[in-house]
Amino acid sequence: MKKIVFVTVVLMAFMSCKNDTKKEAISEEETSVVDEVSVSDVVSVSGRQLLVNDEFYLIKGICYHPVPKGSVVKRDFGTLTQDLKLMVEAGINTIRVYSPIQEESVLDEINEAGLKVIIGFGYKQGGKNDIFSGSFVDYVNKYKNHNAILMWELGNEYNYHPEWFDGDVKNWYKAMNDAAAVIHENDPSHPVATAHGDLPNELARSMSPNIDIWGMNVYRSVRPETILKEWKEVSEKPMYLAETGADSYMQIANDGYEQGVNELAQADATEIILKATFNGKDICSGVTLFQFTDGWWKAGNNEVQDTGGTAPNSTGVPFDGSPNEEFWGIVDIDRNKKQVFDVVKDIYTNVDKE
Repeated sequence: MKKIVFVTVVLMAFMSCKNDTKKEAISEEETSVVDEVSVSDVVSVSGRQLLVNDEFYLIKGICYHPVPKGSVVKRDFGTLTQDLKLMVEAGINTIRVYSPIQEESVLDEINEAGLKVIIGFGYKQGGKNDIFSGSFVDYVNKYKNHNAILMWELGNEYNYHPEWFDGDVKNWYKAMNDAAAVIHENDPSHPVATAHGDLPNELARSMSPNIDIWGMNVYRSVRPETILKEWKEVSEKPMYLAETGADSYMQIANDGYEQGVNELAQADATEIILKATFNGKDICSGVTLFQFTDGWWKAGNNEVQDTGGTAPNSTGVPFDGSPNEEFWGIVDIDRNKKQVFDVVKDIYTNVDKE
């Protein structure tokens, strides 16, 4: 496949203080001053690979939507410093967010921690940074030179919701492809992705030539690798697992795991899933595991952790087939590490050594 290179260049500042009349050593104040060159990382795609500075970039990521417990259901970055410390410990190099981060200071802190961000744009978000209004491009132009940005991502599992697009998912694919073209026109520095529910069919692929990288939310119990073979047969573009993983609550006893809160089941499933994913690095550019912290806002009273909750096409959740939506974190709501944290840490910190 033709190599597509996205280059972000920050111009050097150069200033010289030269004294032409003196041959002797000049003072420190008169010495030429050259500001340090600052060049942002170069993000590109080549064949099936995502590259940063011409080297394969393996996404060792986490989905991140930090909503604290309490009456207000709203994303809050008040725990960012603590969260980033845990992410760095776990070997995470990429954060995936479902809506744009408004605070530049948050992006700055993520960058300073050495992580990158996949910024997601929704379709209709009240006209603020959304695809429907076209306002997403304002955000792209504001932050396209920020070194924390890895790529832009359009939608999340919208193929499961044709009812949002007058009953015809083709309306979404057209809007998505058009939005990707707008991003390419305004920002040649970063690739454009989408987070598709499972394998994109021929319709999705044929209507979306402007998508550079296909993210896929994959819940196939502990067999995510099956989608890699399927993708290889239908496309030469890069892909990554935008969501996968397991929760820490067993709705029923199954496969030797007891009913109820069960961190061992989550840890075992995640280990199998991540190892299978990284064994396919020739096809898959990595994963953003779902998710960093338990989300008490998803299934009921935000003051307590509820069982239940629904998600489309998620009967492939290990090992009970039930997506208990508030139990997916690798840490709990108070940032206590769950058993799965050490699994993620071991795999993420050692995968580059293989």
